[in-house]
Amino acid sequence: MDIWSKQKRSEVMSRIRGKNTKPEMILRSQLFKRGFRFRVNKKDLPGKPDIVLPKYQTAIFVHGCFWHYHKDCREGRIPSTNTKFWKEKLERNIAKDEKNVEALKLKGWNVVVVWECEIENKLEETLIDLTKRIKS
Repeated sequence: MDIWSKQKRSEVMSRIRGKNTKPEMILRSQLFKRGFRFRVNKKDLPGKPDIVLPKYQTAIFVHGCFWHYHKDCREGRIPSTNTKFWKEKLERNIAKDEKNVEALKLKGWNVVVVWECEIENKLEETLIDLTKRIKS
């Protein structure tokens, strides 16, 4: 059972941003401090990666744990209301993500996915790992 009416839920969900989210902004700030220069939401690349480092031919996607169904995370779960809709929606998101990653790899791009919970809970470890993956 949802705690809000259908109208209120719709209003809340419509305010969720697709770009320039808090995790993206944190990661971009940290990458910039470490000397990386990048572009954001490159429209000419499959999936419009959140962060693109042309010098390193690397595309970074910052995935929200709920919206991209992060199974290793507390937030990556199917809501208990309207379960059929959410299951189908999240499965479509996963399929789209996989298609975009594959298309980028076929074009020769190094693709890195960073989860929202990694940025929130273990930023330093994530940045060390990300730096290695960018430069490899």
